[in-house]
Amino acid sequence: MALTEAWQEYKTNGKDSAREELILKYLPLVKQLAARLAVRLPPWVSQEDLESAGIFGLMSAIDRFDPNHGTEFEAYAYLRIRGAMLDEIRRLTWLPRSLWQRMQEVNQVREELEKKRGQRPSDEELARILGITAGELAKVTFYFQAACPVSLEEVVNAGNGNRVCWGDLVEDPESPDPLELLCQGDDQSLLAEAVASLDEKLKLVLALYYQEGLTLKEIGRVLNVSESRVCQLHAKAIKKLREKILAMSEAGGVR
Repeated sequence: MALTEAWQEYKTNGKDSAREELILKYLPLVKQLAARLAVRLPPWVSQEDLESAGIFGLMSAIDRFDPNHGTEFEAYAYLRIRGAMLDEIRRLTWLPRSLWQRMQEVNQVREELEKKRGQRPSDEELARILGITAGELAKVTFYFQAACPVSLEEVVNAGNGNRVCWGDLVEDPESPDPLELLCQGDDQSLLAEAVASLDEKLKLVLALYYQEGLTLKEIGRVLNVSESRVCQLHAKAIKKLREKILAMSEAGGVR
C-alpha cells in the first residue's frame, strides 16, 4: 500500500491495518531520535526506554495529524516523538540538568584517567583536575547516587549471615523526594541538621565516604565489617536522611 493511500485509508475509513503500516513506515524516525538522545542519557535510562516512549508519541502524532493541512508529517511527528521521550527521561530521573551535566563531566574525566593509568583515580585527584573542591565533588556524587534507582527486590548480603532487601531501605515512593527539594533550593541547613540526627556509626559512614573519599571497601576495613555491610549502612543513612528532611519539610522547615 502506498503511503498516500495508507493515510487516506486510515483517516477516511479508520482501518487499523493502514495505521499499522504508517507506524512501521515512520518507525525509523523514532529510532533516529532515540539514538540522538541516548548519547546524553543517564545510565539507568536505556535507548529502548526512549524508543518505547517515542512509539507512543508517534501513534499520537498519526492519530492527530491532518494530511489536508499541507504540513509535512515528519516535522509534526518530530515534536511529539521528542516530547514523549523527554517526558520519559523526566519521569525516570529528577536530577537537575546542571547536576547531570557535571556528573557526566566527572565520569568522562574518571574514565579517561582510568584508561590512561590502568587504575581508578582518587576523588581528590578528580576534584583537582575538574577545578572543584572535594566537597563539591562529594555533593554531586551524593545526589547522583541518591537518584540512581535499584531493584527494590534485589537482596544483598549485609554481613554476619544477614541479608536485606533494598525495598526495606527506601522511603514511601508516593512521598515527595526531599533530596530533590534540597537540590532545587539553597538552604543546606536542613541537610546538616538531618545528618546530626543520625547515630554515630551512620554519621561516620557518611563522613568517610563523602568527606574523606574512602571507598565502601576501605570503610569496611576501618569499621571492621564487610563491604556489603557498609553498603547497607550507607543505604540506611540515606533513607534516614530523606525521612528526616521530609519530616522537617512538612513541618515548614524548607524555606
